[in-house]
Amino acid sequence: MGRKALDEGYGLSAGEHLTTAGVCYHFAKFLFVNDPEQMRAAHLQTVECRRRALPHLRPPGERVEIPYEDKHLFGILRRPDGADRPPVVAMAMGLDSSKEEMDSYEYLFLARGLATLSFDGPGQGEGEYDFVIRHDYEVPVGAVVDWLGGRDDVDATRTGLWGVSLGGYYAARAAAFERRLKACISLSGPYNWGAVWDNLPGLTRAAFQARTGSADEAEARERAAMLSLKGVAKNITCPLFVLAGKLDRIVPYTDGERLAAEASGPTELLVVEDGNHIANNRTYRYRLQSADWMADRLAGC
Repeated sequence: MGRKALDEGYGLSAGEHLTTAGVCYHFAKFLFVNDPEQMRAAHLQTVECRRRALPHLRPPGERVEIPYEDKHLFGILRRPDGADRPPVVAMAMGLDSSKEEMDSYEYLFLARGLATLSFDGPGQGEGEYDFVIRHDYEVPVGAVVDWLGGRDDVDATRTGLWGVSLGGYYAARAAAFERRLKACISLSGPYNWGAVWDNLPGLTRAAFQARTGSADEAEARERAAMLSLKGVAKNITCPLFVLAGKLDRIVPYTDGERLAAEASGPTELLVVEDGNHIANNRTYRYRLQSADWMADRLAGC
């Protein structure tokens, strides 16, 4: 349908169809690490569908390359209509999230006058082919903020960071060390990934093992323990918004409570009583509210 819409000159419809197709390809290979060739073939279709959609979105998007360790991280930059140098929200993916599935999240910020930069970090999306997952996520985030500083169409001095699921850990970790960040949103991020290892679904453990380049589960467990905010969360001084779902069976809601309690800056904690992981079953309880929160924080910088 996307190709047909393009052929017939219906660009807006093509953008939506191709975005949906990309998300379908993405979830067709979600946590699919037992056959890397099939997984990569589907992933490339994900990337290509979203790439073809970008010029036809409202507002349009730009595929970008961010220098990182002599190679590149890949991202999608979108700017709100009518803004010269808007604040920008960098968006960190989870264990098996990818930038191509972020359209609905991006729109929340774009509608509030904020630019978005969804990017695949080490071990994530396109980044998984050149880099393994790293616990010190402030390093790739630092590269992202450096790159944003070289743009003249966004205001890098007003950069916020958003992270979902394992990306909630990445965002909090980066905010503890990257002082250029003005605000941070952590959605259902673990406090200590190793501490919840035994309760994780088998496919999740297998994906983490593959994306860390671990030889076996024992090594993956050791690497998981490195993803911890112990002694780190106290270094977060920028405004912090933490979401937790009380019915989350992957990351206990108490992890969010602990992060919020230990952060040193102004913190807002939202625990959704009947929310599952990322409160995806109760999105109306936090998505709009967190977007308003970020817009207020970046506007006040």
